[in-house]
Amino acid sequence: MKQDAEALLSPPGATPGRGGGRFALVAGLLALTFAWVVGWYWGTAAEIAGIWWRSDTFAHGLAVLPLFAWLVWRKRAALAGLAPHPAAAMLPVLALGGLGWLAGETVSAAVLSHFSLALVLVAGFVTVCGWRIARVLLFPLLFLFFGVPAGEFLLPVLMRHTADFTVFALRATGVPVYQEGLHFVIPNGRWSVVEACSGLRYLVASLMVGALYAYLNYVSLKRRLLFMLVALLVPIVANWLRAYITVRIGYHFGSEFVAGFIHIVYGWVFFGIVIVLMFWIGSGWREEAPTPAAGVVEAGQVSSRRGWVVAVAAALAALFPLLAGTLQGEVEGRAATLQAPPELGDWVLVTDGAFDYRPSFKGQRGELLQFYRRGDGVEVGLYAAFFADQRKGEELVMHGNTLEGIEAGGWHRGRLSGETLPVGKVRKSVLIRGGERLTQWGWYWVNGRVGDNGYVTKALLAFDRLAGRRDDSAAVLVLVPAASPEADAAARDFIGTYGDDIDAMLRKAGEGR
Repeated sequence: MKQDAEALLSPPGATPGRGGGRFALVAGLLALTFAWVVGWYWGTAAEIAGIWWRSDTFAHGLAVLPLFAWLVWRKRAALAGLAPHPAAAMLPVLALGGLGWLAGETVSAAVLSHFSLALVLVAGFVTVCGWRIARVLLFPLLFLFFGVPAGEFLLPVLMRHTADFTVFALRATGVPVYQEGLHFVIPNGRWSVVEACSGLRYLVASLMVGALYAYLNYVSLKRRLLFMLVALLVPIVANWLRAYITVRIGYHFGSEFVAGFIHIVYGWVFFGIVIVLMFWIGSGWREEAPTPAAGVVEAGQVSSRRGWVVAVAAALAALFPLLAGTLQGEVEGRAATLQAPPELGDWVLVTDGAFDYRPSFKGQRGELLQFYRRGDGVEVGLYAAFFADQRKGEELVMHGNTLEGIEAGGWHRGRLSGETLPVGKVRKSVLIRGGERLTQWGWYWVNGRVGDNGYVTKALLAFDRLAGRRDDSAAVLVLVPAASPEADAAARDFIGTYGDDIDAMLRKAGEGR
Protein backbone atom coordinates (compact mmCIF):
# COMPACT_ATOMS: atom_id res chain seq x y z
CA MET A 1 0.00 0.00 0.00
CA LYS A 2 2.84 2.39 0.85
CA GLN A 3 4.54 1.71 -2.51
CA ASP A 4 1.26 2.35 -4.33
CA ALA A 5 0.89 5.68 -2.54
CA GLU A 6 4.45 6.68 -3.46
CA ALA A 7 3.81 5.82 -7.09
CA LEU A 8 0.62 7.87 -7.08
CA LEU A 9 2.29 10.95 -5.56
CA SER A 10 5.46 10.83 -7.66
CA PRO A 11 5.67 12.99 -10.78
CA PRO A 12 4.88 11.21 -14.03
CA GLY A 13 7.89 9.40 -15.45
CA ALA A 14 9.72 9.23 -12.12
CA THR A 15 10.83 6.13 -10.33
CA PRO A 16 8.97 5.92 -7.00
CA GLY A 17 11.02 6.94 -4.03
CA ARG A 18 14.00 8.32 -5.93
CA GLY A 19 12.49 10.64 -8.55
CA GLY A 20 10.75 12.84 -6.00
CA GLY A 21 13.97 13.01 -4.04
CA ARG A 22 15.85 14.12 -7.12
CA PHE A 23 13.41 16.97 -7.73
CA ALA A 24 13.67 18.00 -4.09
CA LEU A 25 17.46 17.99 -4.46
CA VAL A 26 17.34 20.19 -7.56
CA ALA A 27 14.88 22.56 -5.89
CA GLY A 28 17.12 22.69 -2.83
CA LEU A 29 20.19 23.49 -4.93
CA LEU A 30 18.29 26.28 -6.68
CA ALA A 31 17.21 27.71 -3.33
CA LEU A 32 20.72 27.49 -1.84
CA THR A 33 22.28 29.10 -4.90
CA PHE A 34 19.70 31.88 -4.77
CA ALA A 35 20.35 32.48 -1.07
CA TRP A 36 24.14 32.47 -1.52
CA VAL A 37 24.14 34.92 -4.43
CA VAL A 38 21.50 37.26 -3.00
CA GLY A 39 23.29 37.21 0.35
CA TRP A 40 26.54 38.44 -1.16
CA TYR A 41 24.85 40.92 -3.50
CA TRP A 42 22.18 42.01 -1.05
CA GLY A 43 22.50 45.74 -1.73
CA THR A 44 21.85 45.29 -5.44
CA ALA A 45 19.07 42.75 -4.88
CA ALA A 46 17.33 45.09 -2.44
CA GLU A 47 17.71 47.94 -4.93
CA ILE A 48 16.01 45.87 -7.64
CA ALA A 49 13.18 44.88 -5.30
CA GLY A 50 12.73 48.52 -4.31
CA ILE A 51 12.34 49.50 -7.96
CA TRP A 52 9.74 46.76 -8.45
CA TRP A 53 7.80 48.10 -5.50
CA ARG A 54 8.03 51.82 -6.31
CA SER A 55 7.93 51.96 -10.09
CA ASP A 56 4.77 51.41 -12.11
CA THR A 57 6.95 50.71 -15.15
CA PHE A 58 8.74 47.78 -13.53
CA ALA A 59 6.04 46.53 -11.15
CA HIS A 60 5.81 43.36 -13.27
CA GLY A 61 9.11 42.35 -11.64
CA LEU A 62 7.20 41.44 -8.47
CA ALA A 63 5.74 38.47 -10.35
CA VAL A 64 9.03 37.16 -11.79
CA LEU A 65 10.26 35.07 -8.84
CA PRO A 66 6.86 33.47 -8.05
CA LEU A 67 6.42 32.65 -11.74
CA PHE A 68 9.94 31.22 -11.88
CA ALA A 69 9.14 28.92 -8.95
CA TRP A 70 5.91 27.82 -10.64
CA LEU A 71 7.71 27.16 -13.94
CA VAL A 72 10.27 25.00 -12.12
CA TRP A 73 7.44 23.11 -10.39
CA ARG A 74 5.83 22.40 -13.76
CA LYS A 75 9.05 20.64 -14.78
CA ARG A 76 9.18 18.39 -11.73
CA ALA A 77 8.47 15.25 -13.77
CA ALA A 78 11.41 15.88 -16.09
CA LEU A 79 13.68 16.94 -13.23
CA ALA A 80 12.81 13.85 -11.20
CA GLY A 81 14.87 11.74 -13.59
CA LEU A 82 17.99 13.91 -13.57
CA ALA A 83 20.91 14.09 -11.18
CA PRO A 84 22.92 17.31 -10.79
CA HIS A 85 26.34 17.26 -12.46
CA PRO A 86 28.15 20.59 -11.92
CA ALA A 87 29.26 22.31 -15.15
CA ALA A 88 32.78 23.73 -14.98
CA ALA A 89 32.35 25.36 -18.40
CA MET A 90 29.96 27.92 -16.87
CA LEU A 91 32.56 29.27 -14.44
CA PRO A 92 33.86 31.88 -16.96
CA VAL A 93 30.28 33.11 -17.49
CA LEU A 94 29.85 33.38 -13.73
CA ALA A 95 33.10 35.36 -13.54
CA LEU A 96 31.95 37.59 -16.40
CA GLY A 97 28.73 38.36 -14.53
CA GLY A 98 30.68 39.19 -11.39
CA LEU A 99 33.06 41.43 -13.32
CA GLY A 100 30.14 43.22 -14.97
CA TRP A 101 28.56 43.76 -11.56
CA LEU A 102 31.84 45.12 -10.20
CA ALA A 103 32.14 47.53 -13.13
CA GLY A 104 28.55 48.65 -12.64
CA GLU A 105 29.07 49.27 -8.94
CA THR A 106 32.34 51.06 -9.57
CA VAL A 107 30.72 53.72 -11.75
CA SER A 108 27.17 53.40 -10.32
CA ALA A 109 25.74 52.04 -13.58
CA ALA A 110 22.60 50.53 -12.08
CA VAL A 111 21.42 48.72 -15.22
CA LEU A 112 24.80 46.99 -15.60
CA SER A 113 24.81 45.99 -11.92
CA HIS A 114 21.25 44.66 -12.10
CA PHE A 115 21.75 42.71 -15.32
CA SER A 116 25.06 41.29 -14.08
CA LEU A 117 23.43 40.11 -10.85
CA ALA A 118 20.84 38.21 -12.89
CA LEU A 119 23.67 36.70 -14.95
CA VAL A 120 25.54 35.63 -11.80
CA LEU A 121 22.35 34.03 -10.49
CA VAL A 122 21.57 32.12 -13.70
CA ALA A 123 25.20 31.12 -14.27
CA GLY A 124 25.35 29.93 -10.66
CA PHE A 125 22.26 27.76 -11.15
CA VAL A 126 23.69 26.18 -14.31
CA THR A 127 27.14 25.70 -12.78
CA VAL A 128 25.79 23.91 -9.72
CA CYS A 129 23.05 21.84 -11.41
CA GLY A 130 24.68 21.08 -14.75
CA TRP A 131 23.75 21.16 -18.44
CA ARG A 132 21.00 18.53 -18.52
CA ILE A 133 19.01 20.23 -15.80
CA ALA A 134 19.72 23.63 -17.39
CA ARG A 135 18.26 22.41 -20.70
CA VAL A 136 15.05 21.40 -18.94
CA LEU A 137 14.90 24.75 -17.14
CA LEU A 138 16.12 26.89 -20.04
CA PHE A 139 13.03 29.10 -20.28
CA PRO A 140 12.52 29.51 -16.49
CA LEU A 141 16.17 30.55 -16.14
CA LEU A 142 15.99 33.04 -19.02
CA PHE A 143 12.67 34.30 -17.62
CA LEU A 144 14.57 35.62 -14.60
CA PHE A 145 16.06 38.37 -16.79
CA PHE A 146 12.59 39.94 -17.02
CA GLY A 147 13.17 40.95 -13.41
CA VAL A 148 15.95 43.33 -14.44
CA PRO A 149 14.46 46.87 -14.38
CA ALA A 150 15.89 47.95 -17.72
CA GLY A 151 14.60 49.81 -20.73
CA GLU A 152 14.59 53.47 -19.71
CA PHE A 153 17.13 54.19 -22.46
CA LEU A 154 14.22 53.63 -24.87
CA LEU A 155 12.21 56.51 -23.39
CA PRO A 156 13.41 59.27 -25.77
CA VAL A 157 12.79 57.11 -28.85
CA LEU A 158 9.37 55.93 -27.68
CA MET A 159 8.33 59.45 -26.71
CA ARG A 160 9.45 60.92 -30.02
CA HIS A 161 7.62 58.30 -32.10
CA THR A 162 4.49 58.65 -29.95
CA ALA A 163 4.48 62.42 -30.48
CA ASP A 164 5.12 62.10 -34.22
CA PHE A 165 2.36 59.51 -34.72
CA THR A 166 -0.13 61.52 -32.65
CA VAL A 167 0.52 64.66 -34.69
CA PHE A 168 0.35 62.69 -37.95
CA ALA A 169 -2.97 61.08 -36.97
CA LEU A 170 -4.46 64.39 -35.82
CA ARG A 171 -3.55 66.09 -39.08
CA ALA A 172 -4.82 63.11 -41.09
CA THR A 173 -8.19 63.42 -39.35
CA GLY A 174 -8.53 67.16 -39.86
CA VAL A 175 -7.23 68.61 -36.59
CA PRO A 176 -4.79 71.53 -37.09
CA VAL A 177 -1.58 70.99 -35.11
CA TYR A 178 1.60 72.94 -34.50
CA GLN A 179 4.42 70.65 -33.30
CA GLU A 180 7.76 71.43 -31.72
CA GLY A 181 9.55 68.29 -30.60
CA LEU A 182 7.52 66.48 -27.95
CA HIS A 183 5.12 69.40 -27.56
CA PHE A 184 2.25 70.33 -29.83
CA VAL A 185 -0.65 72.75 -29.86
CA ILE A 186 -4.20 72.17 -31.10
CA PRO A 187 -6.90 74.87 -31.22
CA ASN A 188 -8.12 74.30 -27.67
CA GLY A 189 -5.00 73.33 -25.77
CA ARG A 190 -1.34 72.43 -25.42
CA TRP A 191 -0.16 68.82 -25.15
CA SER A 192 3.15 67.22 -24.27
CA VAL A 193 4.37 63.64 -24.52
CA VAL A 194 6.00 62.95 -21.16
CA GLU A 195 7.68 59.79 -19.87
CA ALA A 196 4.39 58.30 -18.66
CA CYS A 197 3.06 58.62 -22.22
CA SER A 198 5.99 56.76 -23.79
CA GLY A 199 4.34 53.36 -23.43
CA LEU A 200 7.45 51.80 -21.88
CA ARG A 201 5.44 50.30 -19.02
CA TYR A 202 3.09 48.63 -21.51
CA LEU A 203 5.99 47.40 -23.63
CA VAL A 204 7.97 45.69 -20.86
CA ALA A 205 4.84 44.14 -19.36
CA SER A 206 3.71 42.90 -22.77
CA LEU A 207 7.10 41.34 -23.51
CA MET A 208 7.13 39.43 -20.23
CA VAL A 209 3.55 38.20 -20.47
CA GLY A 210 3.97 37.50 -24.18
CA ALA A 211 7.06 35.37 -23.59
CA LEU A 212 5.24 33.38 -20.91
CA TYR A 213 2.17 32.91 -23.12
CA ALA A 214 4.30 31.77 -26.08
CA TYR A 215 6.21 29.29 -23.93
CA LEU A 216 3.06 27.77 -22.45
CA ASN A 217 0.99 27.61 -25.64
CA TYR A 218 3.40 26.89 -28.48
CA VAL A 219 5.91 24.15 -29.15
CA SER A 220 7.73 25.27 -32.29
CA LEU A 221 10.40 27.93 -31.97
CA LYS A 222 9.02 29.71 -35.04
CA ARG A 223 5.59 30.29 -33.47
CA ARG A 224 7.12 31.37 -30.20
CA LEU A 225 9.34 33.94 -31.91
CA LEU A 226 6.47 35.19 -34.06
CA PHE A 227 4.28 35.72 -31.02
CA MET A 228 7.15 37.51 -29.25
CA LEU A 229 7.40 39.82 -32.25
CA VAL A 230 3.66 40.49 -31.94
CA ALA A 231 4.10 41.15 -28.21
CA LEU A 232 6.80 43.68 -29.09
CA LEU A 233 4.93 45.56 -31.82
CA VAL A 234 1.36 45.53 -30.48
CA PRO A 235 1.98 47.61 -27.31
CA ILE A 236 3.95 50.19 -29.30
CA VAL A 237 1.19 50.69 -31.87
CA ALA A 238 -1.47 50.45 -29.16
CA ASN A 239 0.22 53.24 -27.21
CA TRP A 240 0.28 55.42 -30.32
CA LEU A 241 -3.46 54.86 -30.76
CA ARG A 242 -4.05 55.50 -27.05
CA ALA A 243 -2.21 58.83 -27.26
CA TYR A 244 -4.11 59.88 -30.38
CA ILE A 245 -7.50 58.92 -28.92
CA THR A 246 -6.65 60.76 -25.69
CA VAL A 247 -5.85 63.99 -27.53
CA ARG A 248 -8.84 63.54 -29.81
CA ILE A 249 -11.14 63.22 -26.79
CA GLY A 250 -9.50 66.32 -25.33
CA TYR A 251 -10.08 68.15 -28.61
CA HIS A 252 -13.81 67.47 -28.47
CA PHE A 253 -14.49 67.58 -24.72
CA GLY A 254 -11.62 69.67 -23.34
CA SER A 255 -8.23 68.64 -21.96
CA GLU A 256 -9.58 68.74 -18.39
CA PHE A 257 -11.84 65.80 -19.22
CA VAL A 258 -8.91 63.45 -19.83
CA ALA A 259 -6.52 64.88 -17.27
CA GLY A 260 -5.11 63.03 -14.29
CA PHE A 261 -6.79 59.89 -13.02
CA ILE A 262 -9.08 59.32 -16.01
CA HIS A 263 -6.08 59.64 -18.34
CA ILE A 264 -4.12 56.91 -16.52
CA VAL A 265 -7.07 54.57 -15.93
CA TYR A 266 -8.16 54.87 -19.55
CA GLY A 267 -4.61 54.00 -20.61
CA TRP A 268 -4.50 50.79 -18.58
CA VAL A 269 -8.03 49.75 -19.60
CA PHE A 270 -7.17 50.32 -23.26
CA PHE A 271 -3.93 48.37 -22.86
CA GLY A 272 -5.76 45.53 -21.10
CA ILE A 273 -8.27 45.23 -23.92
CA VAL A 274 -5.46 45.17 -26.50
CA ILE A 275 -3.53 42.45 -24.63
CA VAL A 276 -6.64 40.28 -24.22
CA LEU A 277 -7.29 40.68 -27.95
CA MET A 278 -3.67 39.72 -28.67
CA PHE A 279 -4.00 36.55 -26.59
CA TRP A 280 -7.33 35.71 -28.22
CA ILE A 281 -5.76 35.95 -31.67
CA GLY A 282 -2.73 33.99 -30.46
CA SER A 283 -4.95 31.19 -29.17
CA GLY A 284 -5.74 30.27 -32.77
CA TRP A 285 -2.10 29.20 -33.23
CA ARG A 286 -2.00 27.08 -30.11
CA GLU A 287 -0.09 23.79 -30.31
CA GLU A 288 -0.59 20.82 -28.04
CA ALA A 289 2.60 19.77 -26.31
CA PRO A 290 3.55 16.14 -26.97
CA THR A 291 2.95 13.75 -24.10
CA PRO A 292 6.33 13.17 -22.43
CA ALA A 293 7.65 9.65 -22.52
CA ALA A 294 8.12 7.84 -19.26
CA GLY A 295 11.43 8.96 -17.83
CA VAL A 296 14.08 6.85 -16.19
CA VAL A 297 15.84 8.02 -13.09
CA GLU A 298 19.55 8.34 -13.71
CA ALA A 299 21.61 5.78 -11.92
CA GLY A 300 24.20 6.87 -9.42
CA GLN A 301 24.47 9.72 -6.99
CA VAL A 302 25.25 13.36 -7.53
CA SER A 303 28.78 13.59 -8.94
CA SER A 304 31.17 14.14 -6.04
CA ARG A 305 34.16 14.34 -8.39
CA ARG A 306 33.02 17.79 -9.40
CA GLY A 307 32.52 19.13 -5.92
CA TRP A 308 35.42 21.46 -6.64
CA VAL A 309 33.28 23.16 -9.31
CA VAL A 310 30.65 24.09 -6.74
CA ALA A 311 33.36 25.33 -4.36
CA VAL A 312 34.97 27.49 -7.06
CA ALA A 313 31.55 28.83 -8.10
CA ALA A 314 30.76 29.81 -4.51
CA ALA A 315 34.14 31.50 -4.15
CA LEU A 316 33.77 33.35 -7.46
CA ALA A 317 30.34 34.64 -6.51
CA ALA A 318 31.74 35.99 -3.24
CA LEU A 319 34.95 37.40 -4.74
CA PHE A 320 33.52 40.41 -6.55
CA PRO A 321 31.55 41.91 -3.63
CA LEU A 322 34.75 41.63 -1.59
CA LEU A 323 36.72 43.39 -4.33
CA ALA A 324 34.06 46.09 -4.50
CA GLY A 325 34.72 46.90 -0.86
CA THR A 326 38.37 47.64 -1.64
CA LEU A 327 37.67 49.66 -4.81
CA GLN A 328 34.93 51.73 -3.20
CA GLY A 329 36.77 52.78 -0.10
CA GLU A 330 35.95 56.17 1.36
CA VAL A 331 37.48 58.89 -0.81
CA GLU A 332 37.59 62.49 0.32
CA GLY A 333 35.97 64.58 -2.38
CA ARG A 334 38.04 67.72 -2.86
CA ALA A 335 36.75 70.79 -4.65
CA ALA A 336 38.02 71.67 -8.11
CA THR A 337 38.56 75.17 -9.48
CA LEU A 338 37.62 75.97 -13.07
CA GLN A 339 39.18 79.05 -14.61
CA ALA A 340 37.34 80.54 -17.58
CA PRO A 341 39.22 80.43 -20.88
CA PRO A 342 40.60 83.87 -21.87
CA GLU A 343 39.33 86.13 -24.61
CA LEU A 344 40.14 84.78 -28.06
CA GLY A 345 39.55 86.16 -31.54
CA ASP A 346 36.34 88.17 -31.72
CA TRP A 347 35.06 86.80 -28.39
CA VAL A 348 35.29 88.86 -25.19
CA LEU A 349 34.25 88.04 -21.62
CA VAL A 350 31.09 89.67 -20.24
CA THR A 351 29.82 89.66 -16.67
CA ASP A 352 26.32 88.41 -17.42
CA GLY A 353 24.37 86.95 -20.29
CA ALA A 354 21.23 88.10 -22.01
CA PHE A 355 19.20 85.05 -20.90
CA ASP A 356 18.20 83.65 -17.53
CA TYR A 357 18.44 79.92 -18.25
CA ARG A 358 20.86 78.16 -15.90
CA PRO A 359 21.97 74.53 -16.33
CA SER A 360 21.57 72.35 -13.26
CA PHE A 361 23.91 69.48 -12.39
CA LYS A 362 24.33 67.64 -9.08
CA GLY A 363 27.37 66.09 -7.39
CA GLN A 364 30.08 68.06 -9.20
CA ARG A 365 33.38 69.07 -7.55
CA GLY A 366 33.37 72.39 -9.34
CA GLU A 367 31.44 74.32 -11.97
CA LEU A 368 31.73 77.34 -14.18
CA LEU A 369 29.20 79.57 -15.94
CA GLN A 370 30.80 82.27 -18.06
CA PHE A 371 29.39 84.46 -20.83
CA TYR A 372 31.12 85.67 -23.97
CA ARG A 373 30.15 88.26 -26.59
CA ARG A 374 31.32 88.34 -30.17
CA GLY A 375 32.08 91.54 -32.06
CA ASP A 376 28.70 91.44 -33.83
CA GLY A 377 26.85 91.34 -30.49
CA VAL A 378 26.05 87.59 -30.39
CA GLU A 379 26.26 86.20 -26.85
CA VAL A 380 27.16 82.67 -25.83
CA GLY A 381 27.19 81.02 -22.41
CA LEU A 382 29.81 78.42 -21.43
CA TYR A 383 28.90 76.01 -18.62
CA ALA A 384 31.10 73.22 -17.27
CA ALA A 385 30.46 70.83 -14.36
CA PHE A 386 33.60 68.95 -13.24
CA PHE A 387 33.36 65.54 -11.53
CA ALA A 388 35.99 63.45 -9.74
CA ASP A 389 36.16 60.77 -7.01
CA GLN A 390 32.66 59.81 -8.09
CA ARG A 391 30.28 57.81 -5.92
CA LYS A 392 26.53 57.35 -5.74
CA GLY A 393 24.77 60.68 -5.96
CA GLU A 394 27.95 62.41 -7.15
CA GLU A 395 28.26 61.09 -10.71
CA LEU A 396 28.55 62.73 -14.09
CA VAL A 397 25.99 60.41 -15.68
CA MET A 398 23.00 59.89 -13.40
CA HIS A 399 19.34 60.79 -13.23
CA GLY A 400 18.94 64.57 -13.38
CA ASN A 401 22.31 65.24 -15.00
CA THR A 402 21.66 65.57 -18.71
CA LEU A 403 23.07 67.19 -21.84
CA GLU A 404 19.55 67.79 -23.12
CA GLY A 405 18.62 70.65 -20.83
CA ILE A 406 16.43 70.83 -17.73
CA GLU A 407 12.72 71.42 -17.88
CA ALA A 408 12.38 74.08 -15.20
CA GLY A 409 11.53 77.75 -14.95
CA GLY A 410 8.98 77.36 -17.73
CA TRP A 411 11.51 75.87 -20.17
CA HIS A 412 10.76 72.60 -21.95
CA ARG A 413 12.67 70.54 -24.49
CA GLY A 414 12.03 70.77 -28.20
CA ARG A 415 14.10 69.24 -30.97
CA LEU A 416 17.08 67.00 -30.21
CA SER A 417 19.87 66.14 -32.62
CA GLY A 418 23.54 65.26 -32.79
CA GLU A 419 26.47 66.68 -34.69
CA THR A 420 30.18 65.99 -35.04
CA LEU A 421 32.38 69.06 -34.49
CA PRO A 422 36.18 69.40 -34.20
CA VAL A 423 35.95 68.64 -30.45
CA GLY A 424 34.01 65.40 -31.12
CA LYS A 425 30.38 64.27 -31.03
CA VAL A 426 28.06 66.92 -29.58
CA ARG A 427 24.40 66.78 -28.51
CA LYS A 428 22.22 69.67 -29.68
CA SER A 429 18.88 70.48 -28.04
CA VAL A 430 16.41 73.34 -28.39
CA LEU A 431 14.68 74.65 -25.26
CA ILE A 432 11.38 76.54 -25.47
CA ARG A 433 9.59 78.96 -23.14
CA GLY A 434 6.63 80.65 -24.74
CA GLY A 435 8.08 82.57 -27.67
CA GLU A 436 11.67 82.26 -26.43
CA ARG A 437 14.14 79.77 -27.89
CA LEU A 438 17.51 78.66 -26.57
CA THR A 439 19.93 76.22 -28.20
CA GLN A 440 22.19 74.08 -26.04
CA TRP A 441 25.23 72.21 -27.38
CA GLY A 442 26.69 69.69 -24.95
CA TRP A 443 29.27 66.95 -24.63
CA TYR A 444 30.86 64.70 -22.02
CA TRP A 445 34.59 64.90 -21.31
CA VAL A 446 36.37 61.92 -19.72
CA ASN A 447 40.11 62.38 -19.18
CA GLY A 448 40.44 64.10 -22.54
CA ARG A 449 37.98 61.92 -24.48
CA VAL A 450 34.81 63.54 -25.81
CA GLY A 451 31.39 62.07 -26.64
CA ASP A 452 27.65 62.62 -26.30
CA ASN A 453 26.52 59.14 -25.24
CA GLY A 454 25.91 58.55 -21.55
CA TYR A 455 26.36 54.78 -21.77
CA VAL A 456 29.70 55.07 -23.55
CA THR A 457 30.75 57.66 -20.98
CA LYS A 458 29.84 55.27 -18.16
CA ALA A 459 31.88 52.54 -19.85
CA LEU A 460 34.91 54.81 -20.20
CA LEU A 461 34.68 55.76 -16.53
CA ALA A 462 34.41 52.09 -15.56
CA PHE A 463 37.52 51.17 -17.58
CA ASP A 464 39.47 54.03 -16.04
CA ARG A 465 38.47 53.12 -12.50
CA LEU A 466 39.19 49.40 -12.98
CA ALA A 467 42.56 50.28 -14.52
CA GLY A 468 43.46 52.37 -11.48
CA ARG A 469 43.21 55.72 -13.28
CA ARG A 470 41.42 58.83 -12.02
CA ASP A 471 37.80 59.39 -12.97
CA ASP A 472 38.13 63.07 -13.88
CA SER A 473 35.22 63.97 -16.15
CA ALA A 474 32.90 66.83 -16.99
CA ALA A 475 29.78 67.97 -18.77
CA VAL A 476 30.33 70.95 -21.07
CA LEU A 477 27.43 73.04 -22.39
CA VAL A 478 27.46 75.94 -24.83
CA LEU A 479 24.29 78.07 -24.71
CA VAL A 480 22.99 80.41 -27.40
CA PRO A 481 19.79 82.46 -26.70
CA ALA A 482 18.19 81.68 -30.05
CA ALA A 483 17.28 78.80 -32.36
CA SER A 484 18.29 79.73 -35.88
CA PRO A 485 20.97 79.00 -38.48
CA GLU A 486 22.79 82.15 -37.30
CA ALA A 487 22.71 80.93 -33.68
CA ASP A 488 24.03 77.52 -34.76
CA ALA A 489 26.83 79.17 -36.71
CA ALA A 490 27.78 81.24 -33.65
CA ALA A 491 27.89 78.13 -31.45
CA ARG A 492 30.06 76.27 -33.95
CA ASP A 493 32.39 79.26 -34.17
CA PHE A 494 32.70 79.46 -30.37
CA ILE A 495 33.29 75.71 -29.97
CA GLY A 496 35.86 75.73 -32.77
CA THR A 497 37.65 78.70 -31.21
CA TYR A 498 37.60 77.50 -27.60
CA GLY A 499 37.65 73.70 -27.95
CA ASP A 500 41.33 73.30 -27.02
CA ASP A 501 41.08 75.87 -24.22
CA ILE A 502 38.09 74.08 -22.68
CA ASP A 503 40.05 70.82 -22.73
CA ALA A 504 43.04 72.54 -21.10
CA MET A 505 40.76 74.10 -18.45
CA LEU A 506 39.36 70.69 -17.49
CA ARG A 507 42.78 69.01 -17.41
CA LYS A 508 44.09 71.78 -15.17
CA ALA A 509 41.10 71.41 -12.84
CA GLY A 510 41.96 67.73 -12.38
CA GLU A 511 45.67 68.36 -11.83
CA GLY A 512 44.97 71.14 -9.35
CA ARG A 513 43.18 68.84 -6.95
